[in-house]
Amino acid sequence: MPKMTIQTGMILEEMIKRPAEARYGLELMNVIHLNSGTVYQILARLERAGWLRSEWEDPAVHEAEKRPRRRMYHLTSDGVEHARRVVSQDTFQEHSKRARRLLIRRQVLT
Repeated sequence: MPKMTIQTGMILEEMIKRPAEARYGLELMNVIHLNSGTVYQILARLERAGWLRSEWEDPAVHEAEKRPRRRMYHLTSDGVEHARRVVSQDTFQEHSKRARRLLIRRQVLT
């Protein structure tokens, strides 16, 4: 089981909104308001635990859009199960709301 921090829970909460869809790190950073060092470390931890799997996107996609290639992250079936359990906990919901307010406030001040 990966280390379960509020930031890890926030990433799982975002991933579980569209469990069949692949997501990439920058997208998660922008939605959750966490920095890259935090997001990518958590994604690696979740992948090592078997909750996520990752793969590089099709080169044709990034070449057509003239941008760098993205590493796409997908929830595994175990990841979906664990993510649902984590985000359904009342304590997570309470802490998540507080953390989001603080992160957004921090972003406004910088």
